[in-house]
Amino acid sequence: MLRIGLTGGMGAGKSTVARILTERGAVLVDSDVIAREVVAPGTEGLAALVAAFGADILAADGSLDRPALAAKAFASDEARATLNGITHPLVGRRTAALIAAAPADGIVVQDIPLLVENGLAPFMNLVVIVDAAEETRLRRLVEFRGIDEADARARIAAQATDAQRRAVADVLLDNNGATGVIDAEVHRLWDERLVPFERNLRTRTPAARPELPVAEANPEWPAQARRVIARLAVACGADARSIEHVGPTSVAGKPAADVLDIRITVADGAVVDGLRDRLTDIGFPPAAAGDALLAASGVDLAAGEWLHANADPGRPVNLIIGV
Repeated sequence: MLRIGLTGGMGAGKSTVARILTERGAVLVDSDVIAREVVAPGTEGLAALVAAFGADILAADGSLDRPALAAKAFASDEARATLNGITHPLVGRRTAALIAAAPADGIVVQDIPLLVENGLAPFMNLVVIVDAAEETRLRRLVEFRGIDEADARARIAAQATDAQRRAVADVLLDNNGATGVIDAEVHRLWDERLVPFERNLRTRTPAARPELPVAEANPEWPAQARRVIARLAVACGADARSIEHVGPTSVAGKPAADVLDIRITVADGAVVDGLRDRLTDIGFPPAAAGDALLAASGVDLAAGEWLHANADPGRPVNLIIGV
């Protein structure tokens, strides 16, 4: 299934995007909801927290008193590690169970506030960032959520920066406008990219690629290549000797067709056979011999080289694998 990582700074409007995607048919896996579920009254998570931090972290009704827990858990690095050691495995198991229960043709949207901070972007097929200027987010937190301005600024400062979020964004949704302005953009994302991406991933088919003219150099090409390489590195592990951005889009300032050429160098042909399914599973199926895509790619394969291509219609990639 297609896994979409969704995040954004506090007040950016991530919940609005998640709601629209869910209405269109996405399966939402909300990390904040899960984090509350695993420490609800009667759970093993709450029992473990009480055992570690004491019964005074409970409210009068037996639920978790979060400020009381925070006062103890964030008092030292050791206490914070204890908290994470209890909650993170529980959240991970619940998340995995929800994803496993999604239909085979599902589009799973993982709403993860700390996606960037926890380095989770390479594990997603696509990362969607909801973007809004800091002052816009601050105003929304104060006016609509009733958060004290100093508290809101402190919370924003504790999160990833705008630049850090944009660095992992395959899709950047601008939500600086009035309420409802972003809706049409989210619907287009669903119709034009997510639905065909899911279909291509499920059928193990490269995205259809129109003829792409040579265009002016795009300063975003290196960052786009880094995101692709990060995903490939997770899939390949030690089987890849190197993963490099090559071809025309790797040359600064050079006009080129908007296709990223990525080369994976491996030890021998047997490794390629082992990688084929792993690469296909993350959205880089092979281009078959005689396939029109192979001819249209513009890549001259040497003996012993293989071509894979991206299933994502929004980011053409030629993936060359060889010894």
